[in-house]
Amino acid sequence: MSERRNVEVEERHVEKKENGSMVMATFIKYAAYLIIFFGILWFLIEYVFPMF
Repeated sequence: MSERRNVEVEERHVEKKENGSMVMATFIKYAAYLIIFFGILWFLIEYVFPMF
């Protein structure tokens, strides 16, 4: 006697959502942070530290 098994298979479709404009905006934002950080660092080294 053969038993029939009812097996439900769950299918998952993973879509990689990548918006090019959002990636570029994030890159520009962090590049601006780095420029500001190095600008402040340069200011401290060039003008503040020589005063001591």
